[in-house]
Amino acid sequence: MARLTILGIESSCDDSAAAVVRREDGAARVLSSVVRGQAELHAAFGGVVPEIAARAHAEVLDHCVEAALEQAGIGIADLDGIAVTAGPGLIGGVLSGVMLAKGLSAATGLPLIGVNHLAGHALTPRLTDGLEFPYLMLLVSGGHCQFLVVEGEDAFRRLGGTIDDAPGEAFDKTARLLGLPQPGGPAVEAEARAGDPARIALPRPLLDRPGCDMSFSGLKTALLRARDAEMAAAGGLTRAARADLAAGFQAAVVEILREKTRRALDLYLELAPARPAFAVAGGVAANGPIREALQELCAERGVAFSAPPLALCTDNAAMIAFAGLGRLAAGEADGLGLAARPRWPLDARAAPMIGSGRKGAKA
Repeated sequence: MARLTILGIESSCDDSAAAVVRREDGAARVLSSVVRGQAELHAAFGGVVPEIAARAHAEVLDHCVEAALEQAGIGIADLDGIAVTAGPGLIGGVLSGVMLAKGLSAATGLPLIGVNHLAGHALTPRLTDGLEFPYLMLLVSGGHCQFLVVEGEDAFRRLGGTIDDAPGEAFDKTARLLGLPQPGGPAVEAEARAGDPARIALPRPLLDRPGCDMSFSGLKTALLRARDAEMAAAGGLTRAARADLAAGFQAAVVEILREKTRRALDLYLELAPARPAFAVAGGVAANGPIREALQELCAERGVAFSAPPLALCTDNAAMIAFAGLGRLAAGEADGLGLAARPRWPLDARAAPMIGSGRKGAKA
């Protein structure tokens, strides 16, 4: 197989990223990966502000590309194509990346390849661990949560997902309610270590219903009411109560994800895959108790467990470049009419999900 080198560009939310990935002799490797976050720009707003994110992408994406090429030790003339996130995501950010990629393609004549951001996540375990199709994927992040059977490079079957908010967004909201810093996931996990997860009862939405769909909105509301009750009883939020609330919330999310994963595994194993494997990606996959629960479940079921390194779990451009390599190798490309898409489901046959958008600050 001929050597192919591709530039990836990612800007779907609040991370500006560029990377270079090369496929040679059937194996792909990451030559460079540059990510510039925007956490400080959005910290005062309690969430990602789309307009601020879009401006920041426009200001730094070209520098990310320059840094990625330099880190890879190549020039733009050494590339065979350009892959860019074309959706789903915050439309202003997606547009920033798509316009940059179009400009580079027009100037160099390199093929332009639009990539579904979710496909980038879903295919990452093939880059990092060489998983064989079909495998079961849980994408769990700030903006997305869904189970996918990954049947091919462009073949995905959704088994279920969140019908409202994503767990990463719920972690962020919980951190704000408890006065903890952002990003909320690591802050809540750290606070929960000192708490009693059983003292304050919180619901496990949809566990009493069949299927793999999830809900986290009601859990956030229950946490708010429990916090208010604790504050009314003690005249404020004590450190012990804050830790117990964090621990109770995290325990609820762990139980929901574990039970829904068990159900998804049952459906996946009915396919009788030759080498059954389960993969998890997205920022929430970095949570220790969640990862431990999913690893234990896979061990019980005799299914291989895969979790890409954190740098490739969260938003990055290496996954976009890798997803674009398959289309490039097949001779596929998009023209300069490539459109940015705020929504772009992987499984077009499945019903639209209410909670499948990217996170952002509420007006």
